Amino acid sequence: MTGFLKQNRLTTWPCRVFLALVLCTLPQSVASQSADLLDQGLRNLLHEELSGELAKEHVIAITRHHRIQGSRGYRGAADYVLQQLRDYGFSETDAYIESFKSDGKAHYQTWQSPSGWDIEWGELRMVEPNDERIVGYPEIAMSVMTYSNAGDVTAELVWVGKGTSDADYAGKDVKGKIALATGYGGNVHRLAVLKYGASAVVCYLDDERAREYPDMLQYTGMWPKSEELDRVTFGFNVSNRQGEKLRKLLDEGQKVVVRGQVKGIGLEPYFVDVVVAHIRGSELPQDEFVFSAHLDHPKESANDNASGSAAILDLARGINRLIEDGRLARPKRSLRFIWVPEFFGTMAYLDNHPEMVGPERGGSFLANLNLDMVGENLELLHSKLILTRTPNSLPSVVNDVVANMAAMVDKMDIRTPRGSLSAFNYRVTPYSGGSDHMMFNDLKIPGVMFSHSPDYTHHTSEDTPDKVDPVEIERCEVLAAGAALHLASLTPQQAIGLAHLASGNCAGRLGADFRRATAQIPQSSNGQTSRAWAEAQNLLDHAVQRETAVLGSILQFADNGEVEKVVSALQDQLRQQHTVYSELLAQHAHAMADLSGEQPPALHATPDSRVPVRTTRGPLDFSLPQSKLSGERKAWYASKEFTLTGNQRFELVNFADGKRTVSQVRDALSAEYGPAPQAVVVRYLEDLVTAGVMMWK
Repeated sequence: MTGFLKQNRLTTWPCRVFLALVLCTLPQSVASQSADLLDQGLRNLLHEELSGELAKEHVIAITRHHRIQGSRGYRGAADYVLQQLRDYGFSETDAYIESFKSDGKAHYQTWQSPSGWDIEWGELRMVEPNDERIVGYPEIAMSVMTYSNAGDVTAELVWVGKGTSDADYAGKDVKGKIALATGYGGNVHRLAVLKYGASAVVCYLDDERAREYPDMLQYTGMWPKSEELDRVTFGFNVSNRQGEKLRKLLDEGQKVVVRGQVKGIGLEPYFVDVVVAHIRGSELPQDEFVFSAHLDHPKESANDNASGSAAILDLARGINRLIEDGRLARPKRSLRFIWVPEFFGTMAYLDNHPEMVGPERGGSFLANLNLDMVGENLELLHSKLILTRTPNSLPSVVNDVVANMAAMVDKMDIRTPRGSLSAFNYRVTPYSGGSDHMMFNDLKIPGVMFSHSPDYTHHTSEDTPDKVDPVEIERCEVLAAGAALHLASLTPQQAIGLAHLASGNCAGRLGADFRRATAQIPQSSNGQTSRAWAEAQNLLDHAVQRETAVLGSILQFADNGEVEKVVSALQDQLRQQHTVYSELLAQHAHAMADLSGEQPPALHATPDSRVPVRTTRGPLDFSLPQSKLSGERKAWYASKEFTLTGNQRFELVNFADGKRTVSQVRDALSAEYGPAPQAVVVRYLEDLVTAGVMMWK
């Protein structure tokens, strides 16, 4: 390399630029930590009107319903939400229910609808060696596995361990008997009943939290595939204490006979219902912000997700009331609230509304705020609020706005008469899936999830209203409402202020990625260092693309000439920062090994120039592509060779935008999650093509 790499480099021009950039961006970064975006008057209005106490009353009412997707119990909860909206002044055109066929056979894009379901009563009883009632429905709603059919079976109990692999059944005769297992109910039923001929299954939770809370039941369900509907029997969930008692009797060599009974309709063709409410914008009503919360889950499921459903119900009430009372100007853009059956109902709804896409795809849906588990009592559950950013495939300033609102709420003293005395505790984290925000991000609608973790009660009978804190719900309400209302009526002056705040955050994130890139280059042989340098530069190149796109996204909310000038200037500053970082990265690489050349080598000696194009709308069903493959191609996904996580698979599909080549998809994925094997990415994309959900352009 040239003299640029000699000692005393700190006096060279690029490093002087670097120091100037650091001094320039540092005040903005500091300011971004303290300056509130939201007008103080609006903040006070939201604090006054939004009510965690009212929201908790909704939580209690919603938890009375056994809200299984496609069930009559879910419809009862949906009717409750709609009636509340009517009571709050929403007209029939501004609040209604959209229903979609749900029979276990209908598909919405790649998602199979769940079957309808309804039962009246259930009981699991030990007959031998003792007569003892173990568990019953409806008093413990989670006791009967969801999507169980009616039935009455008295049979011997057989222990099958986890019960989710063929090896668990080796040497065991379960035909006509009832399998006892610790695996997830649906997976156990699929093997024990559908493959090996058992009559029913009994499952219990067997992990660290179950041993700490031995009387807790886990929520599990059958989730039958279309071709399995006619063969589904039933299953029961029992507590760890009960399960271990049954297992001990079997281990002692005793014959254990149980009787399982389920009465009611069982599986039936029915509907998934989505409750929708609108607050129409005054100037740009076609531009929308979407608040979402999934309304489903078994009785009680208070935090997951009666809390999110109650929160957006109170948000709709509070914002609408402020507008109707004349205390708040109607937002320029529209607000939409949807209560959905998680994933399946959301996909049905989005499939019925092809207009619901983000600006990148020519749509006018600007953001999604997904509230899923927002009421945890931090003192009881030792939890914290998790604000999940959009993925790198969808850079957005919405993340910076939400983070700023969280910092604002942290400085507020939000208290309620029946709430906790907890201190606000939150984290802003990289993208992860697991809820309906992923559906919106897939459609290029920036979706941020509000959730809590850890929560030992998640998907168990311990998720009850006593663990819901009205203080925490109200904090999340103020945070979410503040973010949406600020962006919904963003003025050019506010947009410039947002650009200044975001640029400091962007510079900070770019700096963090520079440190991450530098750490990727080890002191090793020339070949290894050279490859690591190329990967590190790839990371840095994608980082500057992401952060300049974050600034560019401000124009989606305020497309103004002056704003555009400021955004453009700040983007140029980030590019200069990237140039200096690239030069410093080269210095570091050359210090680690005796390399030649001023630029890193190409990542791909022979790039794969094929361009994958998606053939479906919305994220892919979690079972793809495996469910459409067979033999060795399918088995590969259970092998150690397949290294992609669920989040990586989601992002890989998002990066396959019809513009990137296979190698470019791999490089984008590697920049976000670390170097990914090209062969794994190639095979995954080829299998998606085989499955029919992608094609080659």
